[in-house]
Amino acid sequence: MIFSKRINKFRIKTKVISIGILYFLFSTVFISCSDGHIKLTTNGTTAYEIVYIGKTSESAYQSAAILKKYIDKIAGTDIGLVGEGSQSTKGNKVYVGAINELTLAPHEVNIQLKDKNIFISGGSDNALQNAVYIFIEDYLGVKWFSPTVEKIPSQNSILIPNTLSFNYKPEITTRTVHSRLFYENDEFADKLKVTTEAFPTYVSDARVHTFHKFIPEEKFFKEHAEYFALRENKRLPTQLCLTNSDVYNIVKDSVASLFQKNPLAKVISVSQDDNTQYCQCENCSKIDEEEGSPAGSLILFVNKIAENFPDKQISTLAYQHTRKPCKTKPRENVLITLCSIECDRSAPITEKCNDFTEDLIGWSKLTDNIRIWDYTTQFTNFLAPFPNMNTLQPNVQLFRDNNAKWVFEQHSNNPSELFELRSYITAKLLWNPDLDIDSLITEFTDGYYEEAGVYVKNYVDLIHAELKKHPDFFLFLYGDPSQAFDSYLNPELLEIYKEYFDAAEKAVATKSEVLKRVKEARLSTDYAILEAAKQNLNSQLSLVFQENPSSANVFIKEKLEDFYKTCKAADINLMNEMGFTVEEYYNSYKKTIEVAIKPNIAKGKKVTLLTKPKKYANENPQVLTDGALGGNNFYANWLGFEGNHLEAVIDLDSIQTISSISTAFLQVTNHVVFYPLNVSYYYSNDNKIFEKLGVLVNDEPLSKTSKINDIKYFEFTFPKVAARYIKIKAENMNTAPYWHHAAGLPSWVFADEIMVE
Repeated sequence: MIFSKRINKFRIKTKVISIGILYFLFSTVFISCSDGHIKLTTNGTTAYEIVYIGKTSESAYQSAAILKKYIDKIAGTDIGLVGEGSQSTKGNKVYVGAINELTLAPHEVNIQLKDKNIFISGGSDNALQNAVYIFIEDYLGVKWFSPTVEKIPSQNSILIPNTLSFNYKPEITTRTVHSRLFYENDEFADKLKVTTEAFPTYVSDARVHTFHKFIPEEKFFKEHAEYFALRENKRLPTQLCLTNSDVYNIVKDSVASLFQKNPLAKVISVSQDDNTQYCQCENCSKIDEEEGSPAGSLILFVNKIAENFPDKQISTLAYQHTRKPCKTKPRENVLITLCSIECDRSAPITEKCNDFTEDLIGWSKLTDNIRIWDYTTQFTNFLAPFPNMNTLQPNVQLFRDNNAKWVFEQHSNNPSELFELRSYITAKLLWNPDLDIDSLITEFTDGYYEEAGVYVKNYVDLIHAELKKHPDFFLFLYGDPSQAFDSYLNPELLEIYKEYFDAAEKAVATKSEVLKRVKEARLSTDYAILEAAKQNLNSQLSLVFQENPSSANVFIKEKLEDFYKTCKAADINLMNEMGFTVEEYYNSYKKTIEVAIKPNIAKGKKVTLLTKPKKYANENPQVLTDGALGGNNFYANWLGFEGNHLEAVIDLDSIQTISSISTAFLQVTNHVVFYPLNVSYYYSNDNKIFEKLGVLVNDEPLSKTSKINDIKYFEFTFPKVAARYIKIKAENMNTAPYWHHAAGLPSWVFADEIMVE
């Protein structure tokens, strides 16, 4: 009997029921067991066979084979797998494939039970696979927590409710979680229904921030400065001049060439570079003023490019200066990628980022082609505690409710705080934004950490509750743990978090694999403890023993070693997006301990600034001699000078014999923080006449290949002199070089502890 005759025996009636999301249920007459279930397997045997059907039989077969694998694993069966039209050996069937009588949208899934037969279908090959995984997870009880951790129940009898009737069409149709768990494990990505790459269907060489790729500064700027942005009457290669006809022709030809080289690609990015230094020439400015946003000149330019490629999609950014919508509608083949980088992550976007919400609503009125680029981790400190999990669901719901069919959640890609948990719940919410987030977190912590799960959940709950007690705290993507040492990371709470993870380790002490997961989960707490110790918050959170400052704190040294070993065992190699490695952090921290135990006659001494700092460390000059040492982020105990030099005098209280001076400086090149050009040291006994001790020229001058994130000690030794006053001068570059994305803007110098011996 062919499938179409079989399915015609049943009459399908459709009605809509709202349970948070839209489900379509089909009412039918069922033949069922008296207990309200049918038995898919009984005592390790089965009266069923799996039949793959439909025109795309290869895809249906693959999905059916997945189903067979899990049924056999659960029940110990060897359920049959046959194609449609094969001679039947069983009376009951599980049909996997396209049901002709059901018209499903491309992303729609449908699961039905009729007369003890189960029908699993989808509107496309991918949707069919999703439907199979839904059946395995929701009706067979399988859970996938990571590429290597899945929970498969073992039971001789599999019961399926005789009321089974499920239909779902996800409103977010392209779902991406920027996590290597998915990019490196296609099968795991399929199970959680997210993409296996960050930019599916894009031209690989042109995915984002492409202006400099189409018209590189190295090739064009010298002879054609007019192609680039005009800023304060000066051309800079920061962005393109979008009203220059030659720029249009070059970009158009470049796009055509890339599509020709990548014929299977459907999308290319024509988008601004990663800075706000857009063109302010007369023509560009006139358009932007008329359009009410710098997005105006961009959309007009991109629309013009898109006209040439009607069968392709041109992606562009609504990001920073172009985030506010303009008046001109994007063409139908233009994809607007709207970015939420500025938002406070301590609460939902609708509560603390009203401007973004308004911009999203504005773009949704102009176009149905919106791709959200959202952010879910702290990029300056991947492994730092970042209590934003309670914002994930309302943010995804906001995107869904405003026409976003494509959502890219930029996680760290590389491991970060509670990496597996974050990857899991984000993927789940993209599929169904109305899931209960607390139940979702509990499901994961209980499944992944087993007996330790309750303690990990306690940590998650407490740190989020503590953040909520500080409604004015700005949880920033580029922040630092040091900002929270008086709130959700204060010493008392760090001790409680530590105790939770100590208990978690004890609970699974005999389970080596689970214990390894717990050790990875506690990395964020341990990292916060290590960073807190640099600030000398109390006797335990200190780099040295307070009663013996020349000895390193054994607790912190052991914590550093445990942190390093856990990272290495887990193949965790990066501390932040700037490429600062765990190895570098480990070695840098050991150097910090060495500095901390050195004698320093300048410690606690009065500092007088002769130039003015800005914003950071409360602009307090005593930061330079307070004994607390800065980390690899400018929020952590660094005194900053923007566009001006550092000049400071330290009063040693009395004349003392000295022979060495050292000052630490920070470099974060993507945030316009550079080492000083040189550092000069002077001494005096009357604070009026200063003798020059010497000058240290930076032996690592800034270049395009400079290390993005690092700390450098400008240490100078000299023959002993008697001195009371020490002067330090650090020469700022003043402005970023012309080739830097912040060209023309003031550059920063950040200094920390001044050491005098």
